[in-house]
This record gives sequence, C-alpha cells and structure tokens, in this order.
Amino acid sequence: MIVALASCAGHRAPSSSLKQPPSIRLNYHTVSRGDTLYSIAWRYGKDFRRLAAINGIKTPYNIYPGQRLKLSGSAPIRTASKPVVTPAKTANKPASSKKVISAKNKKSLTKNSTRQKALTKRTGPIHWRWPARGQVISKFRSGDPLRKGVDIAGEKGESVLAAADGTVIYAGSALRGYGKLLIVKHNEMYLSAYAHNHRLLVKEGNKVKAGQRIAELGSSGTDRDKLHFEIRKNGQPVNPLTYLP
Repeated sequence: MIVALASCAGHRAPSSSLKQPPSIRLNYHTVSRGDTLYSIAWRYGKDFRRLAAINGIKTPYNIYPGQRLKLSGSAPIRTASKPVVTPAKTANKPASSKKVISAKNKKSLTKNSTRQKALTKRTGPIHWRWPARGQVISKFRSGDPLRKGVDIAGEKGESVLAAADGTVIYAGSALRGYGKLLIVKHNEMYLSAYAHNHRLLVKEGNKVKAGQRIAELGSSGTDRDKLHFEIRKNGQPVNPLTYLP
C-alpha cells in the first residue's frame, strides 16, 4: 500500500478534475487551466466588466492558473491622471457622392430588407435570429439554475448558427454542464451561448456574422442531441424567446 500511495502522489490530476463548483460560501474563484475571465463571469452570473474592475484587470483581460479572483466587492480606487488637452482640428467636409438607384434595384433592395426583417428581431443595435432549426423542448424560467435559456431539439451534425454579429470570447468544454460551448460577445451589454455541440467550427477571437455556421449540434454534456441557447444581459440570464423573431 505504501508503494502504491507513493506512486500516486507523484502524478497531478488532469485539468478536467480541477473544475470548481460554484460556491455560495466563498467569495473567490481560483483560476484553473482553460478558464477565461468571460467563462468565470458566465459561471457565476456576473458581468465580465464588473468582475474585471473589482480585480483590477484591464483589457484584454488576461488571467493565469492559480490566480485568485474576487467575485464581489468594490473596484480599487485609482488616481486619475490629468487629461492632455489638444486643440481641435476642423475636419474637411467630404465631397458629396450621390448614387443613382434604378427602380428595379429599389424594388430588389426593398424585398431583401423585408425578408431580413422577417428572419431577425432588433433589440437596440442588435439583430437577433434563431441559432438552430427545431422544436423548443425546454423554455427559460427565471430563477431556475437549470433553465437559464432554451433547448432546441435537433440531430447530430445539424448547423448551429450565430444568433447575431459578434466575437467569439470562449470556445471549450471547461464549464461543467455545458459540454462543448461557444460564447459570443455582441456588445458590452449582450452575450450569447451555444452549448452541447458535437463540434466547434470557430475559435476564440474569431469574428462571426449573424446566420454564420459556428458549430455542429450534438449531445456533449447531455443525454440527447440538442442545442442549449442562452442570452445574457449585463451578466444575467434573460429569456431568449423575447429576443428571437
């Protein structure tokens, strides 16, 4: 037994076993390999900007394994530097360039615009669209940790589409319960997530367009083929059905 215990002591646990469950008692999260500031904020339902501020982390929000992050509290007070005032320059007025659009082209543009409106729904500057085709089999329920979004049924390998223009800020499987997950940042207020994918087709840092194929639907982290889709506003889950057309 002594020999067996000694041999085990020399090996580190794989990173997948180092995942921390969300803690109610503790006010800290210890960064593990594969974590990003965005994924940690998502995990605890925090606004990533707030999480960065209270830990004094500046863009591009670099963190490292073993780092201890506060989950709540006040942002550190910084001494503001005196702004440098520069004289304003008068911009030259650009030359006017008017386009002449034929009646035929006007009709075509109007038709395309109407079709686009039917496919999307606008919330502020964001035009949302459905991330997958299929029946909604589970709906959002406020306050329910197991129903933070909607589940859309589908078959393995079917397309998962970006719900709006944005930047991929997380691509991986370190978040327990989400399987292979993508998180897309649309602006400083809205993020969306696409979970249980079979295969991810984009990487962190990639720019994506609404309707772009970003993953293949699957069953990673769950018992059936489906897409779990969430929208977060300032870090908090909101009902996707109020945003989708």
